[in-house]
Amino acid sequence: MLTHRRATIVAAVLSLSLVTAAPDPAAEVGPAAAAPGVRSDTPAAAETPTRTTPARTCVRAVASGRVAAGRAARMPRADAAAGAVGAPPDARGAPPDALPVPRDLGALTKRLREIVDAADNRAGVAVRDLSGRYGFRDIAVNGSFRPPAASVIKLWILAELLRQVDCGRLSLEKKVLVERRDVVAGAGDLRDEKLPQRVPVRRLAELMITVSDNTATNVLIDTLGGVAPVNALIRALGQQQTQLGSKLYDPSPRARGNYTSAVDVVSLLAAVWEGRLLSPASRDFMIDLMRGQTIDTKIPAALPPDAPVAHKTGELEDAAHDVGYYLIPGSEVAVAFLTAGPEAPGTELVRELARAVYDHVAPAPTDGLAEADAPD
Repeated sequence: MLTHRRATIVAAVLSLSLVTAAPDPAAEVGPAAAAPGVRSDTPAAAETPTRTTPARTCVRAVASGRVAAGRAARMPRADAAAGAVGAPPDARGAPPDALPVPRDLGALTKRLREIVDAADNRAGVAVRDLSGRYGFRDIAVNGSFRPPAASVIKLWILAELLRQVDCGRLSLEKKVLVERRDVVAGAGDLRDEKLPQRVPVRRLAELMITVSDNTATNVLIDTLGGVAPVNALIRALGQQQTQLGSKLYDPSPRARGNYTSAVDVVSLLAAVWEGRLLSPASRDFMIDLMRGQTIDTKIPAALPPDAPVAHKTGELEDAAHDVGYYLIPGSEVAVAFLTAGPEAPGTELVRELARAVYDHVAPAPTDGLAEADAPD
């Protein structure tokens, strides 16, 4: 037994992939040290000091595999009732293993497969148990299906941004110059504001997630040093179907597409939730931004009005996505619903899939618990 445990520990150590292995253009954010393509617009005299965090909150190595169940069981969970993210398990009553055993995820997999097979649009779905109530399992239907990522790719940009903040390489209070030439098509508020103006990184991040601002997204990509640091993070997390090929609406002939898959999305969401990627403060900031998502035509539209969710949408003419967290106390899950095909039927498909997952994991109204399987 001891030999087996030692071998497991060694294997876990060997699976670590350094996020900083690729050149990190954001190693310093001062004007004199900015790498090519990195925005560094705040004058030195007016620069807000970069927030320095203890080394233990700066994740320089990321475990590429699943977190061990024993470790995951100790990870904080969202307290939707209190409106706070990160309440320790013992602060909310019975831990997952003290709850009645819910329905097996196999029934949910079957239902999701039926919905996907009956749809005209292609779809990829993944669900990962974050609470431990289902044994930290995950399920997928066409989980490796790789459609254009649309605005779902912004979650990786935010994750890398906050990782750099945790490592003291960037400050959320740093002000970045946004000019009229930065404005691109699609969603967003910045395009309607007076430009040029200096915008704090914090507000750019908020705009990128809550209103899916494409201009703010591109400015943040430049601030991070281009697409390379984001793709280095993706590789370090072991995600095979995801890439940030270029900035949004990039007219360059060399521009490449942005893609992802449902299994890669829930992999990222789990890494954030379980504390393998960000500090607790950055984790909570990211989830809070996702809670503030203003585009509510997919997952929220399919669930009861009081259902606690944090999510990020993505839309193109030929794609409709919604991904995020169901923050149901004691039954938290990460979900990803990606579709390809006309947007309107794709939106309806996402709603149907989202409701199927919710109906399976949400507490039954009669007893506050998910319905248990009848004994054999």
